Amino acid sequence: MAADSEPESEVFEITDFTTASEWERFISKVEEVLNDWKLIGNPLGKPLEKGIFTSGTWEEKSDEISFADFKFSVTHHYLVQESTDKEGKDELLEDVIPQSMQDLLCMNNDFPPRAHCLVRWYGLREFVVIAPAAHSDAVLSESKCNLLLSSVSIALGNTGCQVPLFVQIHHKWRRMYVGECQGPGVRTDFEMVHLRKVPNQYTHLSGLLDIFKSKIGCPLTPLPPVSIAIRFTYVLQDWQQYFWPQQPPDIDALVGGEVGGLEFGKLPFGACEDPISELHLATMWPHLTEGIIVDNDVYSDLDPIQAPHWSVRVRKAENPQCLLGDFVTEFFKICRRKESTDEILGRSAFEEEGKETADITHALSKLTEPASVPIHKLSVSNMVHTAKKKIRKHRGVEESPLNNDVLNTILLFLFPDAVSEKPLDVTTSTDNNYPPSESEDYNLYNQFKSAPSDSLTYKLALCLCMINFYHGGLKGVAHLWQEFVLEMRFRWENNFLIPGLASGPPDLRCCLLHQKLQMLNCCIERKKARDEGKKTSASNNVTNIYPGDAGKAGDQLGPDNLKEIDKDKGEVAKSWDSWSDSEEEYFECLSDTEELKGNGQESGKKGGPKEMANLRPEGRLYQHGKLTLLHNGEPLYIPVTQEPAPMTEDLLEEQSEVLAKLGTSAEGAHLRARMQSACLLSDMESFKAANPGCSLEDFVRWYSPRDYIEEEMIDEKGNVVLKGELSARMKIPSNMWVEAWETAKPVPARRQRRLFDDTREAEKVLHYLAIQKPADLARHLLPCVIHAAILKVKEEESLENISSVKKIIKQIISHSSKVLHFPNPEDKKLEEIIHQITNVEALIARARSLKAKFGTEKCEQEEEKEDLERFVSCLLEQPEVLVTGAGRGHAGRIIHKLFVNAQRAAAMTPPEEELKRMGSPEERRQNSVSDFPPPAGREFILRTTVPRPAPYSKALPQRMYSVLTKEDFRLAVKIIDGDV
Repeated sequence: MAADSEPESEVFEITDFTTASEWERFISKVEEVLNDWKLIGNPLGKPLEKGIFTSGTWEEKSDEISFADFKFSVTHHYLVQESTDKEGKDELLEDVIPQSMQDLLCMNNDFPPRAHCLVRWYGLREFVVIAPAAHSDAVLSESKCNLLLSSVSIALGNTGCQVPLFVQIHHKWRRMYVGECQGPGVRTDFEMVHLRKVPNQYTHLSGLLDIFKSKIGCPLTPLPPVSIAIRFTYVLQDWQQYFWPQQPPDIDALVGGEVGGLEFGKLPFGACEDPISELHLATMWPHLTEGIIVDNDVYSDLDPIQAPHWSVRVRKAENPQCLLGDFVTEFFKICRRKESTDEILGRSAFEEEGKETADITHALSKLTEPASVPIHKLSVSNMVHTAKKKIRKHRGVEESPLNNDVLNTILLFLFPDAVSEKPLDVTTSTDNNYPPSESEDYNLYNQFKSAPSDSLTYKLALCLCMINFYHGGLKGVAHLWQEFVLEMRFRWENNFLIPGLASGPPDLRCCLLHQKLQMLNCCIERKKARDEGKKTSASNNVTNIYPGDAGKAGDQLGPDNLKEIDKDKGEVAKSWDSWSDSEEEYFECLSDTEELKGNGQESGKKGGPKEMANLRPEGRLYQHGKLTLLHNGEPLYIPVTQEPAPMTEDLLEEQSEVLAKLGTSAEGAHLRARMQSACLLSDMESFKAANPGCSLEDFVRWYSPRDYIEEEMIDEKGNVVLKGELSARMKIPSNMWVEAWETAKPVPARRQRRLFDDTREAEKVLHYLAIQKPADLARHLLPCVIHAAILKVKEEESLENISSVKKIIKQIISHSSKVLHFPNPEDKKLEEIIHQITNVEALIARARSLKAKFGTEKCEQEEEKEDLERFVSCLLEQPEVLVTGAGRGHAGRIIHKLFVNAQRAAAMTPPEEELKRMGSPEERRQNSVSDFPPPAGREFILRTTVPRPAPYSKALPQRMYSVLTKEDFRLAVKIIDGDV
């Protein structure tokens, strides 16, 4: 019973063979990718041109597939080229072998200098690679390799794809690939051998020929001839006999205004080390036949001097230290610091006890206290300089970050007017090394939002850059900035204009710091003019000039000339004499008081033209040439007006924010209009004072002629007369102009409230400068430093004339202008600009290094010099350069000599002159050294056409590539089998 019950208790399992396995799904995914990329069939391309693998464009596309939970990336690499016509595609012949097999015998692209390794090893123009997706993953076991290969084979057979398909096996650093390609009646196997050490029997051509012949297993006797291409690479590392021309700067030098071997205002340039580390010479024998040459373990015919083709490439030093790049990089690092100037230099300088309490903080209070000492000794500037002396005394000379000689040299460079008693013209440049102001290089500051290259801001940026690199680092920068701010305070207090700044209002195209200095200069100009006016008034004791005289002078000199003269003296100078530093109006001159009494109280009334006509005219600049007053026919005089207040971009932003916050209500709009019409009101008051009895129409005719419309009309007597009236916008009830005109009093510009309070604005600028941290300062000045670096690069490039560098510099300028024009650019973008500048500097240094080594400047023959310069420029731009004439050309002879000298230096042998003096040829042979070292790499390509696998199979091309180095031996074999 038990035996009978056992079969009944068994569970029958049914296997569903229609369910796809993981392996089948993987094959299906490979086929799907090949179909999606349209790699089906055999689209034949044009025959390969010489050098197309290097000069052509390679593209790739990738996808990701998985085998169970193991992910693979599939990548299609292909050379972009025009395919043959469509008719040829449609008429595919069954016996046409795949494109990759046809390219096998093409010798135009052997040993491409820059290509994928599979292109170099197998000469392919198109292929697909399946590799583990993760860099750390690898296919190590033999069973997995075979499984992948069988998957590839099935996928190729199912789809009809004739593009070679490779699988990457072993660790990725070994670059091991196996693959397959299928066509109608043919199949190609791509096999590879990779060893750490070269077997002794395969170190020469004869041993490699034996491998190749055994691998193809040709059934024919005798064997067909084997075509051979050979390339030997020699490496030159010893450049000692050709010194690197860059001299390191002498940091301790301080002679004639030079610090660190460099003048202030000039950036260093060049690489501190040779940017060319090695020269690789490749000697090639492209078309040899087996039996013509001998290369075995005993003897070799492969003499590099006799090679028909030479090509050279240079190996660049990795990240060579470049002076200009280091300068800018170190300055950029300051932007990330957070310390203030006081924290860097120490706050104790202002914290002394007793009578010597910080003078700067108590300067203003001491001015107001009664004191027995003369008042001039209690000025703010004296307080500042007293504090400055105490800072130095407390800090001590040895503790000062900047040496006094260095500091004085910098300050004289920044402020050359301090040497002479007469200040220099602020608009002129003190250095002839800057580009002319009309040039494109000079106007770069517009694009970079930096500062003109002859300005104080630009020079300050360069000095801070040099101080940061050579003298004291961050502490030196803080020290120099502190001295600079004190100098600005001193100049403001003593009415000394700041040199190196263009006159006029702040230039909004420049950086904010430059605008602030220009604003301070405007304040100094206004204060200086006011103070000089006071002196002139006190010394001459003159009253106001009768306005009629100004009109007569205006008729004689003309309006333009007189306007310029009057700005310096006369009416304008007099108009400033009673202005105070406060915002309140008060008049200290007796003449002004008398004038007020003479005018009576009409000046305070809002009377009509008849009442205003009784006032004495004041503040006339010159008589208008044509216009007369409409009501009384008197000549119309142009008044002395206040200049509008200059503004920096941060003040403009602040003002726009205030106006925007007023809102859109009627009250807010009215207040906004009042704020914006301050300058208009001032001009109206000046006009009323200069033209008693005038009307709004008179003012509009002078101030805004378009708003006064004149038409020809015929009067009662039949005469044609001009009749004018205000424009439509001026007739709007209670508009801003009408309201301002009714509000305006006849007050000349010299007695009006100042539109521009220079004292307040100057103190705001000085406070802004004083609170700047070194990081803020570096942010402000970095555009100037980048500007200077690009100018330096352009200057150095012009000496070398490298076309590729010109293009790169244009790209850097374009990129920089986009980045620097926006406020607070990102650090990454700034680093990218600095990196680009450093790369160009290294490129120019490489050009100089190669020119020095190839002696382009020493060539006496012009033709030879041109050839060498062309050769050097190609070395910089191309991965590998063909040497014209091989070892017998101009460049070839120099390269040969370089190797000979390096070999003799390594072997410590005497030079050629001493060898010639030696007696017998045997002695010379014993002392002589071979011209070239052993080749660092040997590459061989062996080709032939044989039938496989049977003698009656179709004759198909076969190929083997091998490379031999000291630590690497690789064979890449391409075996093609035909139908049996």
